[in-house]
Amino acid sequence: QVQLVEFGGGLVQAGDSLRLSCAASVRTRSSYIVGWFRQAPGKARGFVAHISWSAGTTSYADSVKGRFTISRDNAKNTVYLQMNSLKPGDTAVYYCAARLTGQVSYSYWGQGTQVTVSS
Repeated sequence: QVQLVEFGGGLVQAGDSLRLSCAASVRTRSSYIVGWFRQAPGKARGFVAHISWSAGTTSYADSVKGRFTISRDNAKNTVYLQMNSLKPGDTAVYYCAARLTGQVSYSYWGQGTQVTVSS
């Protein structure tokens, strides 16, 4: 069983930075890939980034490449999403999710945290 809790959302202005945290309660973290997704009002939830906990390899959506960075802290069992140069279009509820390596679908989800970027 995996439990995920997100922290760090808030209201910022365009151009500002924000860091989201995802605290993971997991027995064997090296077996998992942790991803960030987001859902804007009236839109489907979409992929933002993911990281392999064991290898540290990352992947990003084109819309956030060069602005967002995903990372992990093994000692704290936490995955971060550093978001720079935020735009109003980044406004959404951000979710942390986890899946076992080799699986396609994410099985575990956090409750989400709201990020609002004003112009």
